[in-house]
Amino acid sequence: MKSRSCASFDIICKSLHIMGRLNREFEATMRVLMLCLATLLMAVTPAGAADHCAVGVYRFEDGGFIDVAPGAGDGLRWRLPDGRTGALTEQAGAGWTSTMGWTGRPDGTEITLDCAQGNLRFNGRMAARIALRVVETQFAVDGAMLAGRLLLPEGGDKVPLVVLVHGAERTAARQSYALQRMFPAAGIAAFVYDKRGTGASTGHYTHDFATLAADAVAAMAEARRLAGKRVTRAGYQAGSQGGWVAPLAARMEPVDFVIVSFGLAVSPAAAEHELLATDMARAGFGAAETKKALELSQAIETLIDSNFQSGYERIAELRSRYSPEPWFSKARGSVVAPVLAMDEAQLRQVGPGIAPGISLYYDPMPVLRNLTVPQLWVLAGDDAVAPPGETMRRLAYLTAAGRHVTSALYPGADHGLYLYETYASGERVSTRAPDGYFTMMRDFIQEGRIKGNYGATLAGPNP
Repeated sequence: MKSRSCASFDIICKSLHIMGRLNREFEATMRVLMLCLATLLMAVTPAGAADHCAVGVYRFEDGGFIDVAPGAGDGLRWRLPDGRTGALTEQAGAGWTSTMGWTGRPDGTEITLDCAQGNLRFNGRMAARIALRVVETQFAVDGAMLAGRLLLPEGGDKVPLVVLVHGAERTAARQSYALQRMFPAAGIAAFVYDKRGTGASTGHYTHDFATLAADAVAAMAEARRLAGKRVTRAGYQAGSQGGWVAPLAARMEPVDFVIVSFGLAVSPAAAEHELLATDMARAGFGAAETKKALELSQAIETLIDSNFQSGYERIAELRSRYSPEPWFSKARGSVVAPVLAMDEAQLRQVGPGIAPGISLYYDPMPVLRNLTVPQLWVLAGDDAVAPPGETMRRLAYLTAAGRHVTSALYPGADHGLYLYETYASGERVSTRAPDGYFTMMRDFIQEGRIKGNYGATLAGPNP
């Protein structure tokens, strides 16, 4: 999800966010669209370097840590708690080279990995592998057997527990989520599981929020069972689509906290409307053009609601009517452009498998209004997939109504809570996470409150 080299369907294929993000240049979307769709439909987790001996988290002598995770292809990726990250590529006979974020540019980092000794050297600093306690498990829920993993900090001290709730990706969370190791390195037990129909989990891949929430509840129960008496407090951390799932799970079975990262407090359809309105405003168009763009979006919603079986005539009619107008090519959203890039035959073939079970008009507010669990919402100010505007307004309403909701907005961050560079083509490429993001989550999990602004704009019950 770090480079907009792959089309992103906010509503119908958020599963691509871990691999690519929407390029608002229509030509680039066209070039990669079919490749992205093929990847999505395969629902296969890339092996990458998941089994590389260096994958793990390492402690520096000063107490800090660095995580090494699987990267693209056979590469690896390092991450620091302050948000800095780099891609590692092994050079034959010459060790590893590092490039900044997802830019592909050398970042000057010197890193040596020593699997035999269980350590690494990072810019002259030695770090030793942290001996986390890792428990692999499987648990049954609603016709599926889900693969999970509990990671406990060293020692036997009592610790808080966080269950990581996935977004809509089809990759295996147990392979790709660095937070599964970073939280334990910070003294927090973490439970990660492969979403149904992905990785080692059985069942059918779905976007049905109720089903996914039931899965999260079952994951929490399994995590508590495995962690036993070491758990003090427990809750969820959820990204993107998980922002609809985790609060619903917490409503089903109470927990001690919920963290939502780059999620939405509006329906999927409303989010797409907000993106289209932003598209029109940025291109200098007004209310009349925005109304037409929304008309197009609503026709596409009808298509999706029919499981791509009907609604093609209406889309063809609107395309014929509006395509000569200047605003038409600027109406990207995260669904409109990719759908318009395909013909009816293509959509009928791939559409039904893209977002099975999705509820475009699911409104999370009834759940959020009745949720008494303390919540931390961390949003990206420049999110091109999950626009934060209306979500921030709704969170402010919840806070004013007495709900324990704290919201944090990182200006200049895009989906995934990544800062980015913009190329001349308009493509955004991620560079790093904001400094303070991980620390904010850590403090909220450990203490139920945050202790500053962590570089973000805050609203809600803060000290």
